[in-house]
Amino acid sequence: MSSKEFTKAVAYFRTSSATNVGGDKDSEKRQRAAVTQFVKVNGYDLVDSYYDAAVSGADPIDERKGFAAMLERIAGNGVRVILVETASRFARDLIVQETGWRFLQGLGVTLVAADSPDSFLDTTPTAVLIRQVLGAVSQFEKAALVAKLKSARDRKKRETGKCGGRKSYAERDAAMVLLAKKLARYPVNGRKRSLRDIAMELQGRGYVNERGAVFNPKSISSMLGRLS
Repeated sequence: MSSKEFTKAVAYFRTSSATNVGGDKDSEKRQRAAVTQFVKVNGYDLVDSYYDAAVSGADPIDERKGFAAMLERIAGNGVRVILVETASRFARDLIVQETGWRFLQGLGVTLVAADSPDSFLDTTPTAVLIRQVLGAVSQFEKAALVAKLKSARDRKKRETGKCGGRKSYAERDAAMVLLAKKLARYPVNGRKRSLRDIAMELQGRGYVNERGAVFNPKSISSMLGRLS
């Protein structure tokens, strides 16, 4: 058995979007696999790991629960190395990345990215420039993606009049809305049904609101305006 001493380290993982969080998602798994492989090849002893789920890379590190818990652990057990998959897992925003790195330096903590181990180690002008350029590129890519998604949402809204938000009554129960329209269209004993009359008729046929109560007139009016 080898008597070689391994450097103790903790790992930090972060996922920006809630859609990439969960046991069936691959973001945390990918990060963990990359760090695990790096540990095996480079002689680290991984003693713990911390994870911030659905936390933006632009959020300051001191506002992240997982990162704060990791710093508490580091303060108590002497570990002075943090491993991340990539620099952007630590922080995607350039200012957050640079100020966070300097903060850790002040604590005597070394930050190591598995994909580029020297990203946070060198302090030469060239290394600093590279780190800043990589951070800026990552920040730009995120901003470009956000802009692209917004453009897609705006286009869908122009085409359909709606994008996201609460579903209309017609989307939730087309049969109910059709019935409401039918009731509004045909009078009873020569008298046109009021919105309240329609609500009571719907209740009598098992159609009630989310709280199990009769629909209010405003809801009925919304139904009648949604379906021609």
